[in-house]
Amino acid sequence: MNAATRGEVLLDVKALKLTLGGSLILDGVSFEVIDWVREGTTTGQIVSLLGPSGVGKTRVLRILAGLDAPNSGAVLGKDGKPLEAGSVGVVFQDYPLLRHHTVEGNLELAGAIGGLDGAESRKRTKELLKVFGLTERASFYPAQLSGGQKQRVAIAQQLVVPRQLLLMDEPFSGLDPAALEDVMKLLVDVANLHELNTIVVITHDIRAAMAVSDTLYMLGRDRKPDGTLIPGARIQATYDLVELDLAWKADVQSLPTFVALEREIKAKFRTL
Repeated sequence: MNAATRGEVLLDVKALKLTLGGSLILDGVSFEVIDWVREGTTTGQIVSLLGPSGVGKTRVLRILAGLDAPNSGAVLGKDGKPLEAGSVGVVFQDYPLLRHHTVEGNLELAGAIGGLDGAESRKRTKELLKVFGLTERASFYPAQLSGGQKQRVAIAQQLVVPRQLLLMDEPFSGLDPAALEDVMKLLVDVANLHELNTIVVITHDIRAAMAVSDTLYMLGRDRKPDGTLIPGARIQATYDLVELDLAWKADVQSLPTFVALEREIKAKFRTL
């Protein structure tokens, strides 16, 4: 069992309800992220929101990011206070970098937009280029980068102005096995830059989510006795990977308990 204790609540999502065009999309989505504390190590949080395509995962992300407003419910941060404007970073699946700016230019511009002066923005950019292994690509334009490099720039861009909540939309999609391993390691490294850092991953990739997360939430819809789906998604299951001793292990994917849980989650997916 991992020696870890529960700290304060970092993110509290309360009963989100959303209707669009008269259709119920989300119906009481509630979950929380707590600070996992492990003595002698800096441990950020990675929480994954799992669910089949079209169930409403990206709608939840947009509400957490403050881009959309729910019909009811709330998103609260530390001390039960609403999240401050600009306190949440979002990395969408298409990595919208400015194509006429270099890697360095994209990061420096993010700093300027975030309120940093020129010197601060340049200093922070240099630091992040080093952290993300992009120093040699600083003068490259987005068109000259691989998909994995673009993703690194997109994440770094969201951290030029320090943010402790980072939302990631389908970060594992379309990657070959080597690139997937790199992205999984990158997420863990970014989370562990600060004790209170939290990454919320929106994904349908069960195995990758299990390998990097400390907690999994499954979003889905209920069914009627005849099997018909009932509109309005909510959290259908919670998997505490710390309690199951499946968090923070480099070789976790080879463990029998990991394989058994993956099988269980896949079976649950088919009912959503």
